Amino acid sequence: MKISVTKELCAEVKLPKMLKVRQLFDREKIETDKIPEAVFAQMSRPQLGDYIKPGSRIAITAGSRGVANIAVITKAIADFVKSKGAQPFVVAAMGSHGGATAEGQAAVLAGYGITEAAVGCPVLSSMETVVIGKNEEGREVRIDKNAAEAQGIIVAGRIKPHTDFHGTYQSGLMKMMAIGLAKREGAEVCHELGFGHMAHRVQIFGKAIVKQAPIILGLGILENAYDETRKFVALAPGEIESEEPKLLEEAWKHLPILYFKKADVLVVDRIGKDISGTGMDPNVTGTGHCTPFVTKSCIEVLRTVVLDLSDATHGNAFGIGAAHCTTKRLFDKIDFDACYVNAATSRGLDQVKIPCVLESDREAVQLALRTCLGIDSENPRIIRISDSLHTDTIWISQAMMKEAQEHGRLEVLGEPEDWPFDEKGNLW
Repeated sequence: MKISVTKELCAEVKLPKMLKVRQLFDREKIETDKIPEAVFAQMSRPQLGDYIKPGSRIAITAGSRGVANIAVITKAIADFVKSKGAQPFVVAAMGSHGGATAEGQAAVLAGYGITEAAVGCPVLSSMETVVIGKNEEGREVRIDKNAAEAQGIIVAGRIKPHTDFHGTYQSGLMKMMAIGLAKREGAEVCHELGFGHMAHRVQIFGKAIVKQAPIILGLGILENAYDETRKFVALAPGEIESEEPKLLEEAWKHLPILYFKKADVLVVDRIGKDISGTGMDPNVTGTGHCTPFVTKSCIEVLRTVVLDLSDATHGNAFGIGAAHCTTKRLFDKIDFDACYVNAATSRGLDQVKIPCVLESDREAVQLALRTCLGIDSENPRIIRISDSLHTDTIWISQAMMKEAQEHGRLEVLGEPEDWPFDEKGNLW
């Protein structure tokens, strides 16, 4: 029987005891049952004017990100449109996601609860686009054909820092138009020069769509650090360009950051497209080395371990390239076609590189720790999180206990304990 030298090397690494810690973030939120009222209030602002005409067909965008309460929000928008005597419909606005197929994008929306029965209006998914004009650089501008044929488009989307580039506009309404509404062609043209040019492309294509498409409203969605709906802001078309950057700055203050400056090893239980565009948000995890265009994050990490994929990512392991070690369990779940379509469109091949694959969770953590340079190996700094969206409760190694006890926004919840590995070396 062949002896695994890797197993022996991993077995030599002793893992420290871990403590459960609560991170305290601002908890301002809109309760789910109050969301329709809040949406109606924003969309009814007198300053917006009479932008929905009775009898008109109004398109409502719905993207591929895991936005909190998105089905409830989308239904509220549709109900408001109907209250004005108009006819709403939802369009899949997610670039090349969902495998770059109409069926795949419809399935993504259905997975978020956005179906005709749930939101009370048709849900149209098509990859067909039409040219509506040109941008200031003379490039053709395309958007979804169904949306282009409507009498009005409501662009609804979450505003937050992007995972692959930073700029005046990141994830939000401009990007929803430039890439989401423009489908695979829009994603291709915005990505064709790489993430270094993404901020510029999103801005010039977004501006062109505001001017040349029947955009009648932007509804910005902001969340708190607990992945909960915090605020809605309705913007007239002419306000999107000037107001979205202000909302982005606000969103930076509500990321579920880690309240530590450095860690030797970060262990992430799961990644997925439902969690972040890059599987895990580098603005939170410090794993921005796959792209040099993420200019700031909260923490510096030497090694990153990713243990599994979320169910909702449907095998798309985009972002696994930011890890140094992973598990065979995760590897066996990968849908390489979904990964590579995403990578080809975004030019992000580094994001789908496969890290070291280990048989168990324990070995993945041990190999990562063994290969850290310049650390106190007797007192390693390890953080374990469930994913980059949910960091209110985390685990830290014993060496970080004093730092946590002295931090005003950290609460230690128990005594140090051993990792809860099962007989196969996996966490439960």
